Amino acid sequence: MSATPDKPSSLTERDPRWARVKARDKSADDQFWYSVATTGIYCRPSCPSRTANPSNVRFYERLADAKRAGFRACKRCNPEGPSLQEVNATLIAKVCKIIESRNEAPSLEELAAAAELSPSYFHRLFKAATGLTPKGYASAHRSSRVREKLKTGTSITQAIYDAGYNSNGRFYETSGAILGMTPTQFRTGAVDEEILFAVGQCSLGAILVATSKVGVVSILLGDDPDVLVRDLQDRFPRAAIIGANPDYEQLIAKIVGLVECPSLSLDLPLDVRGTAFQQRVWQALREIPAGSTASYSQIALRIGLPKAVRAVAGACAANNIAVAIPCHRVIRNDGASSGYRWGVERKRLLLDRESVVPA
Repeated sequence: MSATPDKPSSLTERDPRWARVKARDKSADDQFWYSVATTGIYCRPSCPSRTANPSNVRFYERLADAKRAGFRACKRCNPEGPSLQEVNATLIAKVCKIIESRNEAPSLEELAAAAELSPSYFHRLFKAATGLTPKGYASAHRSSRVREKLKTGTSITQAIYDAGYNSNGRFYETSGAILGMTPTQFRTGAVDEEILFAVGQCSLGAILVATSKVGVVSILLGDDPDVLVRDLQDRFPRAAIIGANPDYEQLIAKIVGLVECPSLSLDLPLDVRGTAFQQRVWQALREIPAGSTASYSQIALRIGLPKAVRAVAGACAANNIAVAIPCHRVIRNDGASSGYRWGVERKRLLLDRESVVPA
């Protein structure tokens, strides 16, 4: 008795490309295309349209083949031109430049008008692209500017106004959250700021955890505990670096647990210190799901700056909070592991642990 031929749906479902279509995998765009017989269109893998019946789907290695088969281009994903994500990224980059050019944060309505979108849709789109609301992005940029201004020789009051704050009072109300200390302490190199720390051991070697009054300010990995302590001291040269008391062990245990199982969430406040750009990159990293990876190009696209690939790599290298800000999930465009501040072997181990599905 002859074997029953496979149905078209079975063939499609067994094709690894089908899983990428169902996941709307943006990294698969331009690698292949697919057509849908019932609609007469062809799409890119990341098309946001409703998932088609697999029995109606056919894959193509080349765009020209889909055209020759008589299918027309999907209007939603625009497979012949820039993707919707690329269009949106360009739009968001334009709006970010508007925000960065102003001392006073533009209103949501003004920004939405510049993007030619409704305020509600623009707000959702901006947050999806940058990880921040327009107001949050403006605040992060202003925080970055005040940090830079405080490093110059101008007065603290002038630095505050130059950064876009229209009153001392409003800035001082939030300076602890913005700087992690008072402006005077920041200018003098964190004099009198207290940083608690402890060093432990995990399966990846030595681990140093440090906290400010705001939250976790450093999670460092390495082979030599003394090197990690010196790293912390170099970052806060004039702060009071204090060895933590036994109660700190509970925090260390939580973070060691995160290293051993990086797919867990860390329910702890972070004291993230960096430029507005770095904070956008780090926020994008925190949105990569455990078990997934993203390329530097994809992160650059996600934050609305597709040409800033090298700057994204620099922001990943500047990350001081290992695992909780998962820069280990960023790989090269060809899928290979790239450099990692705490060693490529540690990066591979973290990714291997995330790839294991719990029983």
